[in-house]
Amino acid sequence: DGLWAVLLWLNILAVKRQSVARIMEAHWAAYGRDYYTRHDYEAVDAEAAKGLMSHLQASAAALLGKPFAGLTVSRADDFHYDDPVDGSRSEHQGFRVFFEDGARAVFRLSGTGTVGATIRIYLERYEADPARHDLPAQEALAGVIAAAREISEIEARTGRTEPDVIT
Repeated sequence: DGLWAVLLWLNILAVKRQSVARIMEAHWAAYGRDYYTRHDYEAVDAEAAKGLMSHLQASAAALLGKPFAGLTVSRADDFHYDDPVDGSRSEHQGFRVFFEDGARAVFRLSGTGTVGATIRIYLERYEADPARHDLPAQEALAGVIAAAREISEIEARTGRTEPDVIT
């Protein structure tokens, strides 16, 4: 997939004869910008990580309509994946929190590390205002990050004050 993405971008650059930055700025001006980041908390005690996910699942209904860091929860759920090819269903793929302004946070538990568990938090927000299209992602998503940390109680439940990896 990565190779095809590179070839697509090379084709776009050849046709447009503009820099990637200029192409992105024009796209954002026309359609707005989607900010995204992922925060990984690695080597978390496995029981603490499972407890955090259980806490989120148990609090889904109670979150609705509540404000966190200036954002109001519009929906929260434990999501699953339905395979369109074989019809199988994979349950408990993560926990999603949607906010009234369209932002969202997704919490996933990963056991692929060598020690403990990894909690991955995916954070997204759409920004229509062109004056805010040049913000660093962490700044643009600061409210969503704060809300996700508050909702998950990640510091109290894991002892972690910051993620190990931010992408």
